[in-house]
Parts: sequence; structure tokens; C-alpha cells
Amino acid sequence: MNNSPYQLDDSALTLPISQSARITAQQFANQQPNSEKAEQVRLNTLAVWVVNDYLEMMDIPTDLQASDSWNPIMRLCGNVADLEMPSIGRLECRPVHLHQQICSIPPETWEERVGYLVVQFDESFQEARLLGFIPSVATETLPLAQLQPLEAFIDHLDQLGQSPVSPIVDLSQWFAGIFETGWQTIESLWNVPELRPTYAFRSADTVELNALNQPESITKRAKLIDLGIQILNQPVMLIVEISPEKDEQTSIHLQLHATGNHIYLPPGVHLTVLDSSGTVFLNAQSRRLDNYIQLQFRGEPREQFSVKVAINDTSITEHFRI
Repeated sequence: MNNSPYQLDDSALTLPISQSARITAQQFANQQPNSEKAEQVRLNTLAVWVVNDYLEMMDIPTDLQASDSWNPIMRLCGNVADLEMPSIGRLECRPVHLHQQICSIPPETWEERVGYLVVQFDESFQEARLLGFIPSVATETLPLAQLQPLEAFIDHLDQLGQSPVSPIVDLSQWFAGIFETGWQTIESLWNVPELRPTYAFRSADTVELNALNQPESITKRAKLIDLGIQILNQPVMLIVEISPEKDEQTSIHLQLHATGNHIYLPPGVHLTVLDSSGTVFLNAQSRRLDNYIQLQFRGEPREQFSVKVAINDTSITEHFRI
């Protein structure tokens, strides 16, 4: 997939705006407390409706009613233009006016989105143009020249359909003892005979299994990562350890371990941390005779990152929010 900028006129798609769309957008706008908010909601609603029409043309399922943009409370409290896509996630549909070169992306839409489509309107509101797509954002302003063509958007959806986006793990809840499904204590996983490693933890820099020796502020959980029986024939274990810092940051320590009869990780297993834009932040790769690999970093409250475990062309990604 080509991520280089393209000329917007090359592949922008023009679609009619139906009378039903205009009526619904005006109804939603009339519910707002002032004219500025009303115009915001009207444009957002039209953008979502146009994208919904486009996806219906492409036989891609959507669910308007499940979208925050169709929720009166969410419309009032936020600047959202999302469209729920069952089994895929939420797509953000951001409106721009004719001749604008920058699209505004509110921070409240940076989370839990599978991508962003930009919809351009002229003064008549008879037609709209789908200008292009970007998979993720990390700033409030998006230059339109950075958009990828709609073909890249369809490719992106195909990839997501094959590997559905996993839910975001809220690490702040871990300190309160609330854990997402699949994240277990290290001891409970090691107690499964098939998973118990054949090597002993004797090095000071490996994971400490005795919870009594851990400060109360440190929280750990582990999850099994299955990269395919044909590749590893045994799941690997991802361990996430978090602890608060004095400056309100959180220290995060990741380890990836072999399990069961596999004393060592296969050479070439990658443990990668990606920032909120999908850019590689840290990476570790297993070598021969590595029974685990690890990474450590710090993050700010509400900051998002992803952890990718990969070997060859197979990968699993977990998404986190601090």
C-alpha cells in the first residue's frame, strides 16, 4: 500500500447528499444549545451519512444507531462523527469545507478509531466528496495533502476484517484491581503443567514470581500469545508490569517468555512498542538461547501505545492506554 501523498482530485469520490440526510442533520442541529454547536453537529451528521451511503454501496456493513454520533448525549457533549462498523470498529468521518487545506481532528476522537475519512462539502450541500483516508492521527490538525486514496482505505478494512482490532487495555484500571478478560496472574499461568517453563528463574533481571517480594505499587498481569501452531507449536507469554512514578508517569516493563517444553524463544521473534500513530518506539528481537526478551519505558496519563509480537509474517497486536 502506497502511503505517499496524492493529488486530492485524482481519486476523490463525489456522492449526492440525500434529502433524508439533510433533514436528519437539521433535526440533530436543532437540538443544540447554540448556533456554533448546531453547525458542528449538522456537518458531522452529514459526513457520517455520506460515508454510510458509500459503505453501503461497497456492501460493507454499518450500524448508524450504535454510533456515538447518533447518540443525542454524545452529540451534545462531544465533537464526534463516528460510524460503527460491526466486527471492525469505529470509523471517524470528519467534515471540511471547500478550499480548506486542513482538517480538524478533535482529541476525543483519537481513541478507539479504525481510521479517518475526510468528507468535503460545498456551500450548496447537494453533493459531498470523499477526499481520502488516514489510518491514525496524533494531532488536532491534519493537512489534506497527507490523505491516502480510498483504495488504501478499502485495503485497510480488508486487513482489519482478517485481524479484528483488539479492545484497548486500560492500564489505569489495573491499579484498582480491574483487569480485562485474558489477562491473568503469572502464577496462575505457570501452574498449568503444559505452560510451565522447563528452565528456572535464577537471574536477577528476570521476572520475580514471588508476589510477596514485590512492592505493593507494582502490578503485573500476563497473557498467552498464540502465533500459530505451525510456527511456534507453543504459545508465548506476554508479561506487562506497571508501577506509578512520582511525576504522574507510569513505568511499564514488558517481557515475552517461552512456555512449556520450549526452553528458548525461536530466533527472530520481535517484541515491538508502537506509539499512538503506529510508529515504532522500541523493539527487541530474540536471538539464539534467549528464553525471554524485554522492553522498558515510561508514559503519560491517557497516552496510548500498542505492543506487537511477531515472527516472520505472523503477528498479534495488543492495544493499551495508560
